[in-house]
Amino acid sequence: MKKILIDTNIYSSAMRGDREVIRILKKMETIGISAISVGELLSGFKGGNRESRNREELDFFLDSPRVVLYPIDFVTSDYYSEIINNLKKAGTPVPTNDIWIAAVAFQHGLKLFTKDAHFSFVKGLMLV
Repeated sequence: MKKILIDTNIYSSAMRGDREVIRILKKMETIGISAISVGELLSGFKGGNRESRNREELDFFLDSPRVVLYPIDFVTSDYYSEIINNLKKAGTPVPTNDIWIAAVAFQHGLKLFTKDAHFSFVKGLMLV
């Protein structure tokens, strides 16, 4: 089964019509998105002039039977703590929200689809 977790920037790229991103997403049986990414998207929508329309598009996306919304729980928090401590030891900072997204990927054994190069600092994280 082809399952991935998408980063916030992948959702945004798909909504802007990025053909390569859309091509990859179409091949997937399951597309995961974390509650952290949804929070980032909603906060971005509030800063724009299309909040209502963007929320409708996100709701439509989340209602797809191929999409899974992954919450944050105690297990995610444990992965987060391990990742952040490893990054601190290595001296390779990564934005906090992205550490949470990586934790969700680890927790559920998913490859992460992102355009952010700093995820490569997260040891053992599988990237698309």
